Amino acid sequence: MHSRSSTREDELELERQLVVRAQAKDREALGELLGRYGPGLYRSVLLPRLGSEAAAKDALADTYAKVVERIDRFTWQNVGFYPWLRTLALRVAIDQLRARKRMLVWDADDVERSLDADAGGDGGTDQSLSEHQDRAAARAKVTHAMGTIHPRYARAIQLRILEERPREEVATLLEVTPATFDVLLHRAIAALKKALASAKESEDTP
Repeated sequence: MHSRSSTREDELELERQLVVRAQAKDREALGELLGRYGPGLYRSVLLPRLGSEAAAKDALADTYAKVVERIDRFTWQNVGFYPWLRTLALRVAIDQLRARKRMLVWDADDVERSLDADAGGDGGTDQSLSEHQDRAAARAKVTHAMGTIHPRYARAIQLRILEERPREEVATLLEVTPATFDVLLHRAIAALKKALASAKESEDTP
């Protein structure tokens, strides 16, 4: 146990040194920090909430830009760099969700709650545990919401929004014209919104 604790302390110290170098405009150190946590941030924080690879990649790029802009404001608290990075990513996700007009898996309020929950703790969320919780929460939300709407609606959302397949391809798979598919997708999103709203009301009811 002591050895494991010492190893963690050593890792934190090495990371702290990387942060110090990054704050001194050392691009190599900053690149190492982002390379260490970026893939997990994309896979477990951004992609589940934003619902598409393109949106998640844009959000990751925006997160990196904010890190470059704000790294000098970061204060080391001996819990690692990841919690701060994750908070930035969540805020980027909130901004992106609010700017979008179509309904995806998570909405801005959902991500706000994630951020508020983090703020209520000590900020020391372990990366692997945090990623596991993020994936589990996203998976549960998707499974529940998609399972409560008409299967055809769920398939339309899965193919067009979550998998981002071309409109014409999805219309062909569903054996409808592109124009008819547009109507179908609109109704599917409305059904999903209603299902999510009902689930949220249930969660908020004491």
